This record gives sequence, structure tokens and C-alpha cells, in this order.
Amino acid sequence: MAKYADPDDIAETSSASPRRTRFSVRRMARLLGVSRAGYYAHARRVAATVLTPRQQRRADLEVKIAQAHRDSSGTYGSPRITAELRDRGEAVTAKTVAKIMASIGIEGISPRTFKVRTTVADPAASFPPDLVDRAFDRGRLDAVWLTDITYLTCGEGDMFLCAIRDGHSRKVLGYSVSDHISAEMVTDAIDDAVAARGGRCRGTILHSDRGGEFTAHLTAAACFRHGLRRSMGATGICWDNSPAESFWSTFKHEQYYRHAYAAKTELVAAIDKWISFYNSVRRHSAIGMLSPDNFEQSLRSAA
Repeated sequence: MAKYADPDDIAETSSASPRRTRFSVRRMARLLGVSRAGYYAHARRVAATVLTPRQQRRADLEVKIAQAHRDSSGTYGSPRITAELRDRGEAVTAKTVAKIMASIGIEGISPRTFKVRTTVADPAASFPPDLVDRAFDRGRLDAVWLTDITYLTCGEGDMFLCAIRDGHSRKVLGYSVSDHISAEMVTDAIDDAVAARGGRCRGTILHSDRGGEFTAHLTAAACFRHGLRRSMGATGICWDNSPAESFWSTFKHEQYYRHAYAAKTELVAAIDKWISFYNSVRRHSAIGMLSPDNFEQSLRSAA
């Protein structure tokens, strides 16, 4: 009868260990002065530390997702992080990103509706008609600009921020910060927006609420000087300027509420930095997960 060989005496053919194809475990253990049981225990420990391709892919995505989240100052959720990774050449779904984010304990910021009454209408003022009728995006740049003012505060007192955005690209074209609401802060923002467009804004609609700073003669004169067409929604109807309300909610939840500002200069610097981030980096779901600057660049390239 044929005698069966001890499995330990048979040369193994694992491609992971070429030496094992030349020597048996029994012989190597004898030459090295170790037990076969010790060798197998060591082999099991090594195998347990080697990641499978699936595990390696998961670990790689965890690192990249965490980095994208940090790059957004902790504001991006799974849709924006998915867009960010895809731009970097990663083939990944939003569902996978969401699962990994949940597993490593990170999440984006979901702005809630923010309601603070800063509109004080002048009962003696005459109001321009509503030329927008809630159609804020007309499918092209500089068709409609949206403006509003929001209340802020810091250790040195109250502050107010006025911003003007393009209704199509969502880009902040001009803004101003002041320690009191006034028509001057509106005209400063208007001048900035006009300069950002190189003066090419005649016929553009400037839509606002009916606050006294927007109905003021100084604001009307600035609009006339630049060829802007004034438009105003109804008093107390937030939907008539809802993109502006949404913008304030985004700014406050992603930046303002997350920090304390001791001085006015500190708050102004934070506003400057965030608006720069918003225009050039932050992805916007309404414009194909591009930043406003990149979206406008894509329009120019297409043209």
C-alpha cells in the first residue's frame, strides 16, 4: 500500500511566499529551531493584518471622505462630498459616502429656516412693482439680482450684512457690512456688484423686500445711475425673496453660528473669508454641484 506523505513535508505553492514552494514547514521549523504550531500561529496573525482589496478600498474612501469634510470646514454632507470625490476621479455613489460618513461619525450641516424680521417698511414710500414674481432664475446671468440685509452681532455690538447675488449663478456679486442699517450700505453693495460685472448690468432687475433702506432715494438714485430696474415683493411674504432667506440660513448655519466673534473686525474678516469660499469653492446643488465661479466659467466656456 502506498504511504501518504505528511502534509507538512509537501512543498506548498502559495504565490505569497516563494520560500514555501522550496522547503516544507517541518524542515524550516527544524532548521530555525521553532515549533510548527508557533509558525502557524504567526502565519494566522500575519494573515489577519492583511486587508482584502474591498477593505483597502473602504479604508481609502474613509480617509478621502474625512479630508473632503475637513476641507469644507465640516459643512458638506454626502451629496457634496460625492461630487467632490467624483471630481477627483473617484467612482463612488452618494449612498456609499453616506454610509461611510455615518460609520466614522461625521455629518454635514443642514440649514434650517431662519426667520428674523429686519424689514421695516416706510409707510410713506412708493414701492416699485414686483418684476420677478418668484421667477428668480431666468436662465442667464444678470437677468435678476437679489438683495437683502440680515442682522449679526459680536462682542462690540450689533452688525448688519447686505449682499447682492446673481439669481442664475447664485454668486455673491457685492456685499457690505455696517453697524447700522442704512441706504449707504445698500448702495455700497450695489457699487460692488456693478464693478464685479464690469458695469455691464443695464436692464438687470434688482429685487428686494420693502425695507426702508431699499425704498430710500439714495438707493433709487444708485439704481438709476447704473441702469438697474428696481423690483420689490410684498410686505411680510418671505417667499417673494426666498433665495435671499435661504442664503442667510446657509451663511449662519455654516459659519456664523459656529463661532463667537469678540470684535467687529473679526466678524468682518470671517464674512470676507466665507463669501470667498462660497463663491469659489462651495458646491451648490441647484447649479450641478459646482461653485458659482466654476458655474459661470462653464457658461463662458460653452458660449
